Order: sequence, then C-alpha cells, then structure tokens
Amino acid sequence: MTREQILAAIPHRPPMLLLDEIIESGSDTITCGGTFSGDEFFFQGHFPGAPIVPGVILCEMALQAGAVLLARQYQQGRAEEGELPLATRLNNVKFKRVVRPGDTVQVAVKVRERLASAFFLSARLRCEEELTASLDFACTIAGR
Repeated sequence: MTREQILAAIPHRPPMLLLDEIIESGSDTITCGGTFSGDEFFFQGHFPGAPIVPGVILCEMALQAGAVLLARQYQQGRAEEGELPLATRLNNVKFKRVVRPGDTVQVAVKVRERLASAFFLSARLRCEEELTASLDFACTIAGR
C-alpha cells in the first residue's frame, strides 16, 4: 500500500503522519512501517544532542496503523462518509527499546474484539527485529 493510499484512509497529514507504507494487511491485522529521518519537529526538544523518539509518538504510530486497518475493514460499504476511528483508551503500554533518528519501525496491529462501533486492538512495534514497544488500545468510530 502506498503513502497515497494511507492518506486516503486516514485524515492525518504531515507533520503528524507517521506511516510511510503498509507492509502487509489482512482482514483483522496490518503491518505498517515508518522511518524517522531526524528532521521531525519533536527531535528539537527531545533531546538536544541526544535525540530519541518520544514514547507518545510511538503510541501514535500504532494508533495510526490501527486507524488504517479499521478504515479499510469498517468502511468497506458500511461506514458513512466522514466517519473515522478515534482512540478511547491505551492500556499495558510498555517501552523496551529506544528509537533514534534514522530508525525504521514496523508496527503490527491486530483487532482482538469488536463490540458495535468499539474496537479493541493490540500493537507490537519493532525496530531492527527487536521489540520496541507494545500496547493495547481501543477505538470507536465517530463522525467528524
């Protein structure tokens, strides 16, 4: 899946669009990739001289991958125009490895359960084959 297809699936735009590509996609799973160039706005203050990707940015990367998955799954003939997945909860967030400028992160997201318009997902982020972060999160489908 190209960046243009990602742009069509979710409303995020630079500088907050964190995904570069969709590596693999199934009915209830997706794997996305994104590379941090070092020019991103958050590196200016996190931390000068020793930049690392903030944990909240890694969480946002997972949420965006989940949004692409839900947009593709939910909007196939069922969603009204203008609806989008919104995060409602993050649980069990764990950070295992520092991500630095130049690193590419792969995000694997899986839908674990659906209750009406609420979706419960899990994400695992990897960098250089090492677990970087993991989290569980929930989203609901809402109008703009």
